[in-house]
Amino acid sequence: MVRAKFTCIGVRKSLHWDRSKGFLFEATFSPVTSGSEENKQFFEATPSGEIKLSTYKEDYFEPGKSYFIDFTLAEG
Repeated sequence: MVRAKFTCIGVRKSLHWDRSKGFLFEATFSPVTSGSEENKQFFEATPSGEIKLSTYKEDYFEPGKSYFIDFTLAEG
C-alpha cells in the first residue's frame, strides 16, 4: 500500500451528460509538497501528479482541504 496526501485545488460543477441526472462535481487534487515534516515526506514519495474525481455530491470535497489517498493493489 502507498499512502499519499493530496489537496483539493478546486471543484467544477457541470451538467451530467444525461441531463435527467442533474449535475456532476469534478474535484481536482494535487500532491502536498510543503508545510510540515509530514508533508515533506509525502512529497518525497509523490513529487508530482494530479487526480480528478467526479461525484454527484456538491460538498463531498472542499477546496483547500487535504485528503489521504491510499493505493492498494487490486488483484484479479
